[in-house]
Amino acid sequence: MAENFFQQTLQSPKNAFDFSLRPPLFSEFQGQARVRERLELMVEAAKQRGDVLEHVLLIGPPGLGKTTLAFILANAMGSNIRSTSGPMIEKAGDLAGILTNLERGDILFIDEIHRLQASIEEYLYPAIEDFRLDIIIDQGPNARSVRLNLPKFTLVGATTRAGLISSPLRSRFGMTNYLNYYGVQELTQIVERSAGLIQVEINVEGAAEIATRSRGTPRIANNLLRWVRDYAQVRGSGKIDKETADRALNMLDIDDDGLDEMDKRILEALVVRFQGGPVGISSLAVAVGEDAGSVEEVNEPYLIQMGYIKRTPQGRVAMPKSYQKLGLAAPRDGQAELF
Repeated sequence: MAENFFQQTLQSPKNAFDFSLRPPLFSEFQGQARVRERLELMVEAAKQRGDVLEHVLLIGPPGLGKTTLAFILANAMGSNIRSTSGPMIEKAGDLAGILTNLERGDILFIDEIHRLQASIEEYLYPAIEDFRLDIIIDQGPNARSVRLNLPKFTLVGATTRAGLISSPLRSRFGMTNYLNYYGVQELTQIVERSAGLIQVEINVEGAAEIATRSRGTPRIANNLLRWVRDYAQVRGSGKIDKETADRALNMLDIDDDGLDEMDKRILEALVVRFQGGPVGISSLAVAVGEDAGSVEEVNEPYLIQMGYIKRTPQGRVAMPKSYQKLGLAAPRDGQAELF
């Protein structure tokens, strides 16, 4: 069952911290209220009918709970879950090996599903629609097709790049859910829960300080909590309060708005070096000494979400909030002026 999978995963030191903090039940999952309500209703309806869940697609930035929700679904249905990712499925045989080992009601979770090869997608279509798999054996004149009947299962796909999912694949999901960044109050509750699990004493103010600087992302909140715990253990009393959290996060160069050193370098390059833009992502990445893909996927979404930069057809443009962040006045005749 799903519980056995959790126990097996916890045996791996690499995943112990991450998975031990994942809520196993809907009742313990904070945030994403609308998504959680839909999924709970779908689970309840399927259990009443004695049926299998519809296929589910989860879309959102990294660290918002897509994987956690997939495991919660398996737990709620009392089903096994098989987890993989798009890049790991390189050929049809890999997919066939996964699908033929599923049982009725099992959940197949494919992370980064947008990175599936087109040829693999073609094999996946009949598997998720008609629960059959047509495998081509041999090549040339000796080629023949073998049909394998599959048990009825649920595919849960997760992606950070919804635009890269092909229309035929997207249309085969019965439900599509978009996960949004979390509010400070929700993240504060997550930090308090995680602190209890890792047995560190924290007050509400300390949890709120960590939550405020977590970029609206539970994964980041948990990572920062682990760092603040270490700081409090070595340079504090072992307890986390607002002052301790502030000192610890300042040591990581994470400011009150959750911006780290690279975020500030991006804003500074855009505002000062490129006079506020527009500038292409490649030029901006070179200016800050970072890979263009990392800037686009790691830093840019949060900066856009928080209103620091804007993406236009001509390139990235600095918003007034960027100038305020850097202590500069709004641009006049294309030049920023110091306050």
